[in-house]
Amino acid sequence: MQAARGTPLNGAAAPGQPDPDQSAAPASSAPGSTTPGSSRSASVAPGSSGPASAAPDSSGPASAAPEDAPRRVGVLLGVAAVVLVLDITSKVIVVATLSNRAPIVMLGGFLTLRVDRNPGAAFSLGGPSTTILFTAIAVGVSIFVLRTSRRIRSLPWAVTLGLLLGGALGNLTDRLFRYPGPFRGWVVDWIQWPHWPVFNLADSSIVCGGILAVLLAARGLGIDGTKAYGTAAPAVDSQAGASQPDRHGQPDQHGQPERPAGGGGV
Repeated sequence: MQAARGTPLNGAAAPGQPDPDQSAAPASSAPGSTTPGSSRSASVAPGSSGPASAAPDSSGPASAAPEDAPRRVGVLLGVAAVVLVLDITSKVIVVATLSNRAPIVMLGGFLTLRVDRNPGAAFSLGGPSTTILFTAIAVGVSIFVLRTSRRIRSLPWAVTLGLLLGGALGNLTDRLFRYPGPFRGWVVDWIQWPHWPVFNLADSSIVCGGILAVLLAARGLGIDGTKAYGTAAPAVDSQAGASQPDRHGQPDQHGQPERPAGGGGV
């Protein structure tokens, strides 16, 4: 019956009709075609470093900042407290023992202890007319240091700001509680070197803190513990040849352009 109708006995399709075996073949058998998901699995080999495998680096100033901040603030306040206590104690002792007495010369004239009332700034600068001005400056410096302490992450800067804060509070204490009245009090100075104005421990702390601040700023160290500038080498990509394309515009597994088959001679 099939032979009489012109249909092949082996089930082949008639001329002009598609072969059922060929039409049922998957599309991936065509040259250059890939099945869904194959290119994604082939492009990233197991164990290779891809875009998704790069984890963010958690080590650095940002990750250590929350832990270091309370300790650095504690160092700052500790240094300021030590300076303040030493300054107040020394002034009380000097006023109680050296008032109405001749200056005491020590070390062959290199050091002289005396009581001097200073209405001006550090090292006897200024006069009575500038007392309120320097009192306002001391208050402003203290507030600035306390506000800045919230961002401090550097130990050298903690010591520096502690010296500045302790010195400012030491002289501010005299401004508030000594004669002739609040915010107009005269600061007690008691240390004198040859050819140098009379000063106290608070003045010395302010000067030392200022010198340290200049040195740290010159080295580019910020209060957050980071460098303002440096010579860090640029990051190098682990895929050395990732930018080298092959003949299809994609890099091969070694990062080198894929050579044509047959040795490449023309």
